[in-house]
Amino acid sequence: MSPMITVNARVTAGPGEPFKAATIQRRDLGPRDILIDIAYAGICHSDVAHARSEWGHTLYPLVPGHEIAGIVSAVGPKVTKFAVGDRAGVGCLVDSCRECGNCRAGHEQHCTQNVKTYNAVGRDGQPTQGGYSEKIVVDQAFAVRIPQAIPLQNAAPLMCAGITVYSPLRRWGAGPGKRVAILGFGGLGHMGVQIAKALGAHTTALDLSLDKRDDGLRLGADDYRATTDASTFADLARTLDLIVNTVPASIDLDAYLGLLALDGTLVNIGLSDKPLSIAPFSLISNGRSIAGSRIGGIAETQQMLDFCGEHRIGAEVEVIDADRIDEAYDRVVAGDVRFRFVIDISTMS
Repeated sequence: MSPMITVNARVTAGPGEPFKAATIQRRDLGPRDILIDIAYAGICHSDVAHARSEWGHTLYPLVPGHEIAGIVSAVGPKVTKFAVGDRAGVGCLVDSCRECGNCRAGHEQHCTQNVKTYNAVGRDGQPTQGGYSEKIVVDQAFAVRIPQAIPLQNAAPLMCAGITVYSPLRRWGAGPGKRVAILGFGGLGHMGVQIAKALGAHTTALDLSLDKRDDGLRLGADDYRATTDASTFADLARTLDLIVNTVPASIDLDAYLGLLALDGTLVNIGLSDKPLSIAPFSLISNGRSIAGSRIGGIAETQQMLDFCGEHRIGAEVEVIDADRIDEAYDRVVAGDVRFRFVIDISTMS
């Protein structure tokens, strides 16, 4: 057996505590494990929520990061899926029971025993630690292959932001002849616009203001509207087949349901901290639906990456060094990023 692997990381010790340089241990390489030298790790809004204990169940000390892209540097003796030198990614999950109906159907994200990439406890009883670190050991079954067409820094956010929008767009039939709106044009939303357009849907971006309109049109939006403009709701009333809501705050659901055509669906992927409020008539009218979606399974994540490689889709990123994580978190909360922060892991040492 190889010795435990010591790697540099950035760790927070408690709510409001700054990130500090530290070392963590990665487990021995098991028969089906791969070792990934992490090149880039994206910063997701949920990283901020966990690090600052906004959801109240954070295990400290914490190394966040579930948007991981890098290069395979070692493989266990029974690994068949990867070879040394391959480009590999890790998203929100590093394990699941693999036996329940959800796992067998390829929906590991809905396994009640799945293991998150960080802020969880693995099967070995040890806390999991994420991608704000130099290396990660992961079972080959929970790693995905990154196409050559996508630079690693642009691929990292696809592991969470990309699959989180791809999954509902595919499930609810975004494609030619469909009118799709992406609500919120941030880290998730800018990916949703690119993917919806590449799937062939007429794509509208909805955001608080027109500040990012040029970016939206450049990335494929057919239309870009401000939700603070009342005419938006009059012009688009009863016209949309699908709305994907990426906004992590309370919205007027009745207003947005009013934009849906016959059998239209509003899918929530943004996490508000308040209960949803809906007038029943908003659903009854036009036979509308409201739904939820949560990342995607491993096979679907690979499908998303292959699709993005084929269509040359990646995240728009601002690359930062490892000592700027706290500053980046404040800017994420303020909405001051176009469109995803990505940590250059070479700056960890």
